[in-house]
Amino acid sequence: MPDDLQRLRLDKWLWAARFYKTRGLAHEAIEAGRVRLNGEKAKPGKEIKPGDRLQLQIGEFSWELSVVGLDARRGPAEQARALYAETETSRLRRAEQVELRRLQANPAAAIKGRPTKRDRRLIHRFTGGD
Repeated sequence: MPDDLQRLRLDKWLWAARFYKTRGLAHEAIEAGRVRLNGEKAKPGKEIKPGDRLQLQIGEFSWELSVVGLDARRGPAEQARALYAETETSRLRRAEQVELRRLQANPAAAIKGRPTKRDRRLIHRFTGGD
């Protein structure tokens, strides 16, 4: 990580920190308002610096973090995790969401594909079809 890097575009940082797979996806998320910088809606070209606070909404999960470092290159996951510090409440909330999701039944588990002949007869009997 270069020491002379003081500021970096928000979309580039989100990509380098591995929150989004491409800069385009990071750009779209910022434009959609799913990323807030220091409590305010930001633009993709907004420059961030260490100490800034971010709130991200990725799918059903929300992250609250502070920027610790900057890197213009996308590196390994270990290096990416060193770029931010997640708040303890955010980490606990995400762990709770993961646990709730794990405990819920998968709605697609009961779907087996096309109905069998027996299933079709039951469907016709139920719906009153011939």
